[in-house]
Amino acid sequence: MARIEAAPGVFIEEEEARFSYARASGPGGQNVNKVETAAWLRFDAANSTSLDERVKRRLLALAGTRATKEGEIVIFAQNFRTQEMNRKDALARLLALIEAAAHRPKFRVKTRPSLAAKKRRADEKTARGAVKKLRRAPQD
Repeated sequence: MARIEAAPGVFIEEEEARFSYARASGPGGQNVNKVETAAWLRFDAANSTSLDERVKRRLLALAGTRATKEGEIVIFAQNFRTQEMNRKDALARLLALIEAAAHRPKFRVKTRPSLAAKKRRADEKTARGAVKKLRRAPQD
């Protein structure tokens, strides 16, 4: 079995990505009516043995409408005139999605402005308001 590196330390088996082909719309001349150049890539993320649970959850969340209820990711590629280029495009898009899912987001610790920072802000606002008040025409 061939392994494809999707992200540093994250590999998927080549057999897990299944391809089927269809006729593409768009450019292609006479070939568009007789050659199946568009590529459908199906990757069963929910049942993948290559990915850990954390990556699977993030992958399905990032996939959005490309993910089915069964946890399968479907990517349709028809940007190029050849089947091989569309196949590579679909696979590259899947690998980019897996790489994004494998990236662990940085944990954010909520902070609050200090009392001194709040006071500085209020003082700056007051000073700014005073400057604007001096610019006004005198009230009769």
